[in-house]
Amino acid sequence: MSNINLIESFQEFKDFKNIDRPTVISVLEEVFRSMIRKKYSTDENCDVIVNPDNGDLEIWRTRQIVEDGFSEDDDLEIELAEARKTDADLQVGDEFIEEITLESFGRRAILAARQTLVSKILELEKDEIFRKYKDRVDEIVTGEIYQVWKKETLVLDDEGNELILPKTEQIPADYFKKGDSIRAVITKVEMINSNPKIIISRTAPEFLQRLFEMEVPEIFDGLITIKKIVREPGERAKVAVESYDDRIDPVGACVGMKGSRIHGIVRELKNENIDVINYTNNLSLYIQRALSPAKITSIKLDDVEKRAAVYLKPDQVSLAIGRGGHNIKLAGKLTGYEIDVYRESDEGDEDVDIEEFADEIDGWIIDELKRIGLDTAKSVLALSADELIKRTDLEEGTVKEVLEILKAEFE
Repeated sequence: MSNINLIESFQEFKDFKNIDRPTVISVLEEVFRSMIRKKYSTDENCDVIVNPDNGDLEIWRTRQIVEDGFSEDDDLEIELAEARKTDADLQVGDEFIEEITLESFGRRAILAARQTLVSKILELEKDEIFRKYKDRVDEIVTGEIYQVWKKETLVLDDEGNELILPKTEQIPADYFKKGDSIRAVITKVEMINSNPKIIISRTAPEFLQRLFEMEVPEIFDGLITIKKIVREPGERAKVAVESYDDRIDPVGACVGMKGSRIHGIVRELKNENIDVINYTNNLSLYIQRALSPAKITSIKLDDVEKRAAVYLKPDQVSLAIGRGGHNIKLAGKLTGYEIDVYRESDEGDEDVDIEEFADEIDGWIIDELKRIGLDTAKSVLALSADELIKRTDLEEGTVKEVLEILKAEFE
């Protein structure tokens, strides 16, 4: 036991995932110096040597030899007669150097040292994991599903570190089982009760941005810049891109030949529709592009209120609004303008502006209908009650009452 291999003796320290060997050696040395201080009151006259290659430990203690009966401190001095039991040639004033064996500390002290080592190494590992991931926020990480709970999923990275994927950060169509490999972006790293908590997300705009950087070399190289990304996870996303090289078509580069580049991203996002549009400082044109695939007839901007009145042919209104209102909502987020959609009625087509019913229908209900592009009586009647309930925040009874009022107008 006098020349013990610590890494073999203390099984917990065979694999140091996140800590370099010099740091571990330093911790080991400090733990044993603490043991020495408890036994001899001081470690000033002791040398602790840990071999960095194999973990072998040596402890050497040096004491001054004094005349018999004149020792004032047995921890620092040793009487001549006692010293000569080891070496008969020693004289007063010489240094007495002896090796301290690990077993001389006793079983209880060794077990306490083991526990201290476990605690210190775990603490160091936690600090190292925190530091490592703190600098990786907004980066993509690949992990393996370890456990799926109701509100969150536990993911392990390549080194076995725990990552948390909350349910709120999962795409609605995501379905995981243990052993699945997933990709996500690191969004938050924090220390909670001395434990690092690493939150990852598949719904953050940064996740989509990193996927584009991986799939489109021109973005990675900085030739194309992503100006803004807005998402309704699992449903639709809009990405505004700009090229610093006139020879490069940013939209074409992002989509790829026959959609080769964007298809991989769409699959990763569970078939989320992705609209890639050219960024421009021309606000009218930007809003027009943001409402793609709808074709706009005309547009009026209110820069003070940050509102845009967009006029479209009747067959383009539903395209502008999109399923569940996602298209118009994302276009508003992308451009920073509240977008109101108005239907251009065909000539000779008898219709009544929804505002005409203000004496029978509450103003907030009219505003809700106009919010999804229904500004005339016939545009509302063109949709079923179920579709209106789905697209608006109106209750079933309210919707039925509105439909009855509008139908009565034409009857």
